[in-house]
Amino acid sequence: MIEIIFRNTDEAESFYSYIKEYSLSPEKKKFPVVLSEERGHIKVKIDKHDQTVLKAAGKALYHFIMKIKVYDWFRKTLKEQYYFSDEEEQRQIIDIIYSILEGKRTDSFPMLKGTDPHRHLAEAINEIFKRPGRFSVESFVKFRLRLFYQQLEKYIKVSIEEYKMEQEYQMFIQALRDFLSSMKTKISYLHLEMKDEIKFYDGRFVEIKRAELTEMIDRRLLYNHPLYVDSGTIAPLLSLAPSVIFLYTDDCEHPLVRTICNIFEERVKIRPLDSFVQKKRLTQKKLDGENIVE
Repeated sequence: MIEIIFRNTDEAESFYSYIKEYSLSPEKKKFPVVLSEERGHIKVKIDKHDQTVLKAAGKALYHFIMKIKVYDWFRKTLKEQYYFSDEEEQRQIIDIIYSILEGKRTDSFPMLKGTDPHRHLAEAINEIFKRPGRFSVESFVKFRLRLFYQQLEKYIKVSIEEYKMEQEYQMFIQALRDFLSSMKTKISYLHLEMKDEIKFYDGRFVEIKRAELTEMIDRRLLYNHPLYVDSGTIAPLLSLAPSVIFLYTDDCEHPLVRTICNIFEERVKIRPLDSFVQKKRLTQKKLDGENIVE
């Protein structure tokens, strides 16, 4: 028998629900896990001889710690050590941390080289489940997971930097949206062909050469945002302020594509790259003066 002691009923019930979730069809037989309260302690008792449930319990403890105990620790650390007292800011940073932990932000991996909190937590849990007896979750977290939490501190630091950069990016995007709203439309339809480089075409698919684009740039952009505005793409787009931008690309997640979409929002129409030649051919067959349609 293994007994796991929790500090309150909510935590014990959360853990218990995880075990049932990870067990195979526990409803088909008497479930060998008991949730009880004895002398002020909330306990979960597990039959050590039922290997299926024991394995589910290990997995449940892993997810309970990662999703509940670690989340609470993140909030406390952000507030007390990094002075992020706003709950929404905390939530956004924690979302970034978990996205890194789940492998969704690979660009952050080089800064976390040599860390593997998942392995340390799994090994600690496997070790404690090898023998029968009782243990407190609070003691386990405090004394057995020191290296685990030391590694998570690195994730917090990286995520704070990511959060700050994202905030700066959003401020930058909003500033360019404000600039765009003050501009008069100089061209109704603009086609962008995105290959190794981006080429600009007007509504009749006549290419706008780079020298022409440079001449069209509103100099206020380069003066007010010299470090951030891409003079080859973003500055000409903002200066032309087209009503509709047809963007032909096969990489919708490219940073420049996302930036264009974030600034111009509903004005942008994404199209597959291979449709550009067909659309150009059809358009050029039309008579001058005929309306360009999507």
